[in-house]
Amino acid sequence: MDTDNSARSASPAHTGNERALEDGIVTDLTGRMTYGSYLELDQLLSAQHPVSSPEHHDEMLFIIQHQTTELWLKQLIHELGSARILLASDDLREALKRVARVKRIQDVMTQQWSVLATLTPTEYAQFRGALGNSSGFQSVQYRAVEFALGNKNERMLQVFRDHPENLAMLTAEFERPTLYDEFLRFAARRGLAIPTEILERDVREPYRPHASLVPAIREIYENPHTYWDLYEACEDLVDLEDNFQFWRFRHLKTVTRTIGMKVGTGGSSGVSFLQQALELTFFPELYTVRTEIGS
Repeated sequence: MDTDNSARSASPAHTGNERALEDGIVTDLTGRMTYGSYLELDQLLSAQHPVSSPEHHDEMLFIIQHQTTELWLKQLIHELGSARILLASDDLREALKRVARVKRIQDVMTQQWSVLATLTPTEYAQFRGALGNSSGFQSVQYRAVEFALGNKNERMLQVFRDHPENLAMLTAEFERPTLYDEFLRFAARRGLAIPTEILERDVREPYRPHASLVPAIREIYENPHTYWDLYEACEDLVDLEDNFQFWRFRHLKTVTRTIGMKVGTGGSSGVSFLQQALELTFFPELYTVRTEIGS
């Protein structure tokens, strides 16, 4: 189809493989907010400091993998915090929007393990000794996410006793109701028979299964047209837990292929310690109810 000459003349010129800049593009950045300044890229991109000597090529990948994970964990904490505030104010729809974003972030975090898995045992062994006792076990943000979802462990607070800011952040999360707590309180306000001992439980304790809660969850699942939003929320929470378990499993498999059965740098038993995490659960009744539905 022919185009008129005015349209052709208005198009940016091309010279070979070079694209001409449009007249409206800002090229004088003096005194302006820029991409780099807004994202503080000078600081961000100067935060990678390999410690191996001589510096090993693959240590940069190891650092960036873990720094990227920490950035995503920060966003998870941000989203889970907001989701709980929204649930407490009876805004389930907006809270589920936060959970949907959490699930997408989890997908990205899980896929990242495939990048680190390109690090062979021979390559990792050449700089692993330089890491000292540094370990993902010491990630305060990872612990905050686990606390937000219900896997609370007061002993973990002691790991951060020498870092007051981290200790304060994790202590605040330790004392705060979990995502499940806020969901169940919301369900109770909607008229579901949530047992009092759950609604009034000490939120500093790890969440443990309550057989007395299963009938209320079953009512949601067996009456989806009456409780559609709660029904949808339950499935979103199951998605979230499944995703977390996939992340844990990919972590386990990446560690297995990289160091085998060696002891972890932080002193844990390594693979067997990670294996135990696969037994942890956040929302047990959402799984228990599946055995009863249709029975």
